[in-house]
Amino acid sequence: VQLQASGGGLVQPGGSLRLSCAASGITFVNNEMGWYRQAPGKERELVATITSGGTKNYADSVKGRFTISRDNGKRTVYLQMNSLKPEDTAVYYCKRRYGRAESWGQGTQVTVSS
Repeated sequence: VQLQASGGGLVQPGGSLRLSCAASGITFVNNEMGWYRQAPGKERELVATITSGGTKNYADSVKGRFTISRDNGKRTVYLQMNSLKPEDTAVYYCKRRYGRAESWGQGTQVTVSS
């Protein structure tokens, strides 16, 4: 199983980024996919998830600003991040889950700073 995250970078407050996570080695369509983040000195936290059926769930801190989506044909999950704030600065990880089986990607750094 491999989850390859990309799309992070440095962006000014109020800006946008789109993260991508390409999966291989799994039957992608069957998996719940999610984005999590970990800021320095803090625990990893949920950002957003999307089920195999397309149901989405968001952390309160990102509702209305972030959108999770998936393209089953491309085996990829996306996180569109708008109106970014300095407190969104973190390493963002994608995760897949199917029953008790789960895997994490390697993380991509997002830095929001002027």
